[in-house]
Amino acid sequence: MSMSRRRLLSAGGGLALTGALASACGSNTGRDGDDHAGQPMIEQWYHQYGEPGTEQAVRRYADAFEKASVQVQWRPGNYDQQTAAALLTKSGPDVFEVNGPTLDQIQGGQVVDLTDLLSEAKDDFNPAVLAPKTYQGKIWAVPQAIDTQLLYYRKSMLEASGVEPPRSLDALIDAAKELTTKDVKGLFLGNDGGPGVLGGTPLNAAGLTLVTEDGKVGFDDPAAARTLGKLRQLYAEKSLLLGAPSDWSDPAAFTQGLTAMQWSGLWALPQVKKALGEDFGVLPFPQDGAHGAPAVPVGAYGAAVSARSRHKALAKAYVKWLWVQRTDYQEDFALRYGFHIPARISLATKAAKLRQGAAGEAVRFATDHGRAEPLLWTSASRTAYQDALSRIIKGGADPDGELRSVVRKTEAELRRVQKKN
Repeated sequence: MSMSRRRLLSAGGGLALTGALASACGSNTGRDGDDHAGQPMIEQWYHQYGEPGTEQAVRRYADAFEKASVQVQWRPGNYDQQTAAALLTKSGPDVFEVNGPTLDQIQGGQVVDLTDLLSEAKDDFNPAVLAPKTYQGKIWAVPQAIDTQLLYYRKSMLEASGVEPPRSLDALIDAAKELTTKDVKGLFLGNDGGPGVLGGTPLNAAGLTLVTEDGKVGFDDPAAARTLGKLRQLYAEKSLLLGAPSDWSDPAAFTQGLTAMQWSGLWALPQVKKALGEDFGVLPFPQDGAHGAPAVPVGAYGAAVSARSRHKALAKAYVKWLWVQRTDYQEDFALRYGFHIPARISLATKAAKLRQGAAGEAVRFATDHGRAEPLLWTSASRTAYQDALSRIIKGGADPDGELRSVVRKTEAELRRVQKKN
């Protein structure tokens, strides 16, 4: 997995606008909108995936489009910053992969409304990942493939200790403590104890949300402090693995027996299966409280069209062709070069690789319990929350006081962005 893809599902995944465009590869194309044969040319950007074969695949898809010459740019480095900067210039892409778009990009008129592309297929896209790409009833990017996170547990270790797979947060805390020995820790939530990866997932498990559908703070509730306080208990009881050779996105700590349970990504599943065979299971983040529910974070890069494109209609036609009509390419992209869930529900439910065992469970969790970060959850709110979560878990700070501060910051951010409506 490339670092940018991991960031899509990490709590620190905010975008920052910098001057990265000047040093980005291929940023000054000098193109005039047509190739040497006079055929219209559109430029498509992707971030650099870590899975072998992905780059060749997307170039093959582009070559098959007959209405234009599609020039693919495979861009290493800080892709999100490169793209944010490029959207403000005339030398940016026509079609681009985006973790968003962000609210500022939408409100700033930097992206094209793509609602009409999904007129017949909207209900087939997973609503959890379509929602953050929807603003004021309009769709601004077409989801490509879904990544999600899961709780992996070692069946043999739980059975040897007489521990059931935990389906509540209280049970997770008890299980992690029971499974901890002098050689093995009960749970791995990342080398920082969880603040860097968990994000709003514990709040979702408590029946709360980061931002409500009507644009209000969704965690100004005593249940939020209760749940985050329990995460501190995991840390204080020394049930968490800290300082592993690699962080949460790599399943090595789990497959090497350093921990009985680990929070990691769906992308790790083939590696876990290869190492452990059938000696593992997966669960969503367990619910907390009578009003809670299991939760898994989901995220999806999407295909968007720049408002500065000289060929907007053609760029939209290409996005519709590739990410709406060509379901064969969509399934190929999700499952042949890595391990992701197609954004289309119909493809996810019929894909052979996703129909059985832990993979089938993961698809069900993403469909039934998937939660994406709301579009109104800004980078400033995210940073304030993540810092507070770190102080609660690692420093033992009072959850009530920390959350009151985050609520105030989030309320100010929501007032700011909603004034632009």
